[in-house]
Amino acid sequence: MQLSGLEMRILSEVKKDRWYTPEEAEEETGMSRDAIVRGVYSLREKGLVELDEMERISYELTEEGKEVVENGLPEERVYRFIEEKGEVNIREISKKFSDEVARISLGWLKRKNSIEIRDGKVIPIRYPGTEEIDGLKKVMSGESLNNELFAVLKKRGFIEERKAKELRFRITADVELEKEDLIGDLNPSILLRKSWKGKKFLGYDARIPSFVIYGGKIHPYQRIIKEVRKIFLEMGFTEIKGEYVQTAFWNFDALFQPQDHPARDMQDTFYLREKVEIPRDIALRVGEVHETGGMTGSTGWGGKWDIETAKQLVLRTHTTALTIHYLAMNPEPPVKAFCIDRVYRRESIDATHLPEFDQIEGVVMARNVGFVHLLGTLKEFYMRMGFEVRFRPGFFPYTEPSVEAEVYVPELGWIELGGAGVFRKEVTEPLGIKHRVLAWGLGLGRLAMLKLGLKDLRALYQPDIHWLREVPVCLW
Repeated sequence: MQLSGLEMRILSEVKKDRWYTPEEAEEETGMSRDAIVRGVYSLREKGLVELDEMERISYELTEEGKEVVENGLPEERVYRFIEEKGEVNIREISKKFSDEVARISLGWLKRKNSIEIRDGKVIPIRYPGTEEIDGLKKVMSGESLNNELFAVLKKRGFIEERKAKELRFRITADVELEKEDLIGDLNPSILLRKSWKGKKFLGYDARIPSFVIYGGKIHPYQRIIKEVRKIFLEMGFTEIKGEYVQTAFWNFDALFQPQDHPARDMQDTFYLREKVEIPRDIALRVGEVHETGGMTGSTGWGGKWDIETAKQLVLRTHTTALTIHYLAMNPEPPVKAFCIDRVYRRESIDATHLPEFDQIEGVVMARNVGFVHLLGTLKEFYMRMGFEVRFRPGFFPYTEPSVEAEVYVPELGWIELGGAGVFRKEVTEPLGIKHRVLAWGLGLGRLAMLKLGLKDLRALYQPDIHWLREVPVCLW
């Protein structure tokens, strides 16, 4: 029987009829775990080793589960807010937290009989309890749960299943070890010295499982960004970039967003202490449109527009601040521009919201373009990304008409991914733009979640080596 040096070492250094894990054999022999596993599989084919392979299933807390253990259930926080007020309008809850948190929390509070809803008012009844948190702590310590609580935790995305193979082996046969000088693996040294001449090679058994090699690859999120960029470049667009810090003028005022709009509050926007100068001639024209409508035929927002408020620096809340500035610098058609970049908002962190995220922004300005061209452009983009898309009416302060784009996902149904529309005259005319401008802002994070089959937006940014290794590589 031909045996390699690796096989002979395992047979000579590992005790017969005792079960070993690869880790135990590694500790006893000093050989690497991978070498032991490779040798053991080879010895099994020769009838010298018995193998016992089992799949072990374990459960771990997701990022959302860890956050719940640390900060409490979302329905707890919502209930405390309701209890403090006595009774609360549903809209107040959405404003305090987010639409997503409010919807999920109110659903669980109703299920736990913790609240009543009468005439749009939410009334507290009893504290929802922390059974889920107690269950998560048991999962962390390896304790068992009842089936009902386990199902709830899994349904809410607080725990996830991890599968791992466990291997045990034992030597079952005596064999006389007669060393034969066989070459098992070729290496540069053997080839350069030509020491393979006159020697025998160990036979190769294709039935032995190979080891997974995790090669280097581009991060999955970065691949999707490259795919989006490639699509728009192929469609004839120019990519633009800009600063993370913008003036409130370009972030809000130039987009005909009133200075008392709720989105400009400290609750939604990161403000800096500093102010900077802005183009005064453009600013005065924009201010006139805000106050009276100027020459646009609009009535404006009324009141007094404050240029000092427009000078305030903010972390941009959308990449539209870049595209509108680009249009102001390039007011003559044709213009086809897009950007993929980071924006910042004061969001409560959960599975679908982060305080910083990426947007896909684009504008088209040309003679004789209209709403149908906007829908066609977005349909072409989503089709190339592999999604079926539909549109429903929407509202944004700076576009009219406006739509929201939804894509279809078999497991989830229709998912909203962004807004689009035609810039209003109140936006374009003060900047000297005489032609229609088609514009859109699409959520890149949610698009990536759908492409990668994720349920938690935070997973895109977590250094989870297991997920990074297993996610397939896209071929371009």
